[in-house]
Amino acid sequence: MSHYTTLDTRIVSAKHLARALRELFAKVEVHAEAQPLAGFMGNTSLGVAHVIVRKAHLPSGTQADLGFRLGSAGRFEAVIEKMDRGRFTQLWLDSLTQRYAYGVARDLLEEQGFDLAEEEQEEDGSIHLTLRRAV
Repeated sequence: MSHYTTLDTRIVSAKHLARALRELFAKVEVHAEAQPLAGFMGNTSLGVAHVIVRKAHLPSGTQADLGFRLGSAGRFEAVIEKMDRGRFTQLWLDSLTQRYAYGVARDLLEEQGFDLAEEEQEEDGSIHLTLRRAV
């Protein structure tokens, strides 16, 4: 039997969340209505999510699907099988959130007419963007 745990995030866009997850995993599902997550031994009775990476597309040894469910506050919460918490830690979630924020920022800047001139990633993981705006 699977037991899921949930972790709050600041993620609000399914599109950008899915894009960040696709940078890490081969296939990501996005659903308007929450769908069951397959847990340990295929059990589907405990968790549902709107954005899902199925176990088959996760690293070997992962016990269950990885999901993100849209919460009542309009933010996604990570839905993780307890046995997979050693793999999908808060540090992993922070890194995913950085990928997500990067995608949101790039899209917003592009919408506002900015072009990326230069991008640097620092040793601490921070990213510096140099932008240009055509006038």
